[in-house]
Amino acid sequence: MNMSFAPSRNPLPILVMFHLLVIAASNYLVQIPVSFGSVTVTWGAFTFPLVFLATDLTVRLYGVALARKIIFFAMLPALILSYVFSVIFYQGEFQGLAPLMSFNSFVARIALASLLAYLIGQLLDVKVFSLVRQRFTQAWWVAPALSTLIGGLVDTLVFFGVAFYQSSDAFMAANWPEIAAVDYAVKLLVSLLIFVPTYGVVMRAIAQWFSKDRMAASNV
Repeated sequence: MNMSFAPSRNPLPILVMFHLLVIAASNYLVQIPVSFGSVTVTWGAFTFPLVFLATDLTVRLYGVALARKIIFFAMLPALILSYVFSVIFYQGEFQGLAPLMSFNSFVARIALASLLAYLIGQLLDVKVFSLVRQRFTQAWWVAPALSTLIGGLVDTLVFFGVAFYQSSDAFMAANWPEIAAVDYAVKLLVSLLIFVPTYGVVMRAIAQWFSKDRMAASNV
């Protein structure tokens, strides 16, 4: 799946909005637990890996420079969205707009953790994906799998460590390593079973589109 991609218009605004949409949705869904037998995670573990899929596709189609621009353009709005959504939908329930009138240090710490996790995790994902793709040119799945594995691990450790290490929430302060481990396991499972294959499907569809486009041009 080697191809060059020349976009007809700047995709930056659309891709930044997509990142922010996933972040906003995940910040709400991360407060809603879901149980699978004795294992309890949040719905956010199923949505946030979409950011890694979008980043990997961006690197593949547009290059490293644009992928990094998206991350830096999205990071401050992501911080604001993380705080606002965490306050308005505190503990998964709509609280109205009144809580925004006062500063919530607990939520602010979670929002900061979300920003740092997004920034570090995504930049690492871009770096790993780019390096691995250059070495494994034939096995298309290696780069998105490894970048998601490593980027997701760092993202999870940064978020839970910054948000809940010695937190005022006694339960999270005591149990965040175990919760982070389960969260990462679910994210990794979802990514490898759903989003990495989706990456392959999208790239194959684009490759076929390019092939048809070239054939049509040669017949003109």
